[in-house]
Amino acid sequence: MTWHLSIENIAGIRRGEAHIEPGVNAVRASNWQGKSSFLTSIKAACGTAAPLTDGHASGQVVLQTNDEECTVILERMNGTISRTGNPYLDDEYDRVCAELFAFLDEDNKIRQAVRDGTNVETLLTRPLDFENIDEQIADLRTEREQTTTELERAESAADRLPKLHQRITDLESDLEALRVERADINDETGGENAAREQLSDCRAERERVNTNIERLETTIERVRETLSKKQTELEALSVPSGDSIERELETLHADLRTVERDQELLQSVYEANKRVLDEGRAELLSDISHGMLSDTVPCWLCGEDTTRDSIEAQLDALARQISDLQTQTATTRDRVEELEGKRTAVQKVRRRERELTDRIADLETRLAETEESLTNARERRADLNRQIDELTTEVDTADDRISDLESEIKYTEAALTDVREELEETETQAERRDILEAEVHSLNEEITELRNRKEQIKHRVREAFSASLDDLLARFETGFETARLTSTFELIIARDGREAQLNSLSEGERELLGIVAALAGHKAFDVSDRVPVMLLDQLGGLASDNLQTVVNYLNDSVDYLVLTVYPEYDRFDGHEISPAEWQVVSHDSGVDTAT
Repeated sequence: MTWHLSIENIAGIRRGEAHIEPGVNAVRASNWQGKSSFLTSIKAACGTAAPLTDGHASGQVVLQTNDEECTVILERMNGTISRTGNPYLDDEYDRVCAELFAFLDEDNKIRQAVRDGTNVETLLTRPLDFENIDEQIADLRTEREQTTTELERAESAADRLPKLHQRITDLESDLEALRVERADINDETGGENAAREQLSDCRAERERVNTNIERLETTIERVRETLSKKQTELEALSVPSGDSIERELETLHADLRTVERDQELLQSVYEANKRVLDEGRAELLSDISHGMLSDTVPCWLCGEDTTRDSIEAQLDALARQISDLQTQTATTRDRVEELEGKRTAVQKVRRRERELTDRIADLETRLAETEESLTNARERRADLNRQIDELTTEVDTADDRISDLESEIKYTEAALTDVREELEETETQAERRDILEAEVHSLNEEITELRNRKEQIKHRVREAFSASLDDLLARFETGFETARLTSTFELIIARDGREAQLNSLSEGERELLGIVAALAGHKAFDVSDRVPVMLLDQLGGLASDNLQTVVNYLNDSVDYLVLTVYPEYDRFDGHEISPAEWQVVSHDSGVDTAT
């Protein structure tokens, strides 16, 4: 499947895009055309590099595959470059493996170490640092302890199985014997069913009588308490005599009627005479003589001569007398209302006295009746107790034994159910022994494998180095016979049957050994399963035909092989990538350190 790469401000490429096909992909161009920058863009898309173009604040690379689209954005902030997005390799372990064993450009640390003649052990085993082997071993040990505990329980369960089977057999035998005994007793006591029924009836009636006695006792207690309260209230009640009040009220009512009648009479006289004078109509009642100083008016009641002033003075005296009668009337009425209030209070107290007396009589009657009922109920209970004792004597022995048998049968049945459930659980637990033993064995193997993983990896790396070198030496004519990695990862060269120094080799031979060392890690850590691409750059030390041989050999190790070549190199059997359409830094400045 084809990959598509879009680049903006990455390393020496301002803008560019290209397709990467399965197999060999050769970026062919002269110096400063962006060949190495293209490989660096692939590393950026994978998340192992952040090569933002100098002088630019941001850049990005987009890698499209058939399955996903990976976008990595680079931004320059405060002198540092930050990376965001979703790189193709999102796991640190995979990125380390890719950087060491798949991205074989000039900056590859293994190639540099071989080129410089330094020890490569740390580099070839570095992915182990990300595997957390000690933590994995600790987790597996914990799991093994738990599984071992379960295994011990399963073995203990297997040991208990014979005892549980025997326990079930014993309980089944005991249960059968109890049921037979119960059947025999029922057959023997079949004629006593009438006594049993009578005993049951008597017990039931006694329960009802006991309930009635409790109810009557509660009623008596409640009635006595109520009676005591009413008697106390009656004793505390003070009933005053109302005879004096009635007599005084009778007198006051008589006086009030007399005063009101006198007041009404005088009021009539006063109003009539007052009107005659006020309207100046005295001549209607008598002949008036008009004198020099005053008029003489004969009194129309007695006939004696008098004056108008005298008559008016008499009327004023009459008005005062009427006012006195009104005051007397009001005072009398107030006293009447006061006495009537007292009479009402006396009547209320007397009514309460009658109510309490009647209620006490009712309570005393009810108490007597209830006490009589209680006495009868207690006598009936005593009779029932005697009957129950007599009937119990007849059937007690059989009933007690049957009751005991019923209890024993229920207990035995429950015990049998529990033991059967325990047996089922124990059998299930015991059946897991083989599974648990296999789990413990598997965990032991995993722990042992993890403990030996570092040595195994080292061994695999050395074997892969030897195998790859043998394959390549069979294809090349080199100036040395062979090379190997020692147990301490020292690179030993053999030339003319003797050990030779690494610096005695040609540049191409050292580059070849660096690639073989990286390829050994590539195979030992199965990098191709996680990183489907391999990058090759700066292999100028190899002639065209030798480079062709290396490329053909590496092409079998990965899905995508991308390398840089100069125009004069022979064409490869694969996809050619041309940077002709790319915008690169060298087009602007004329100088570019990235080729």
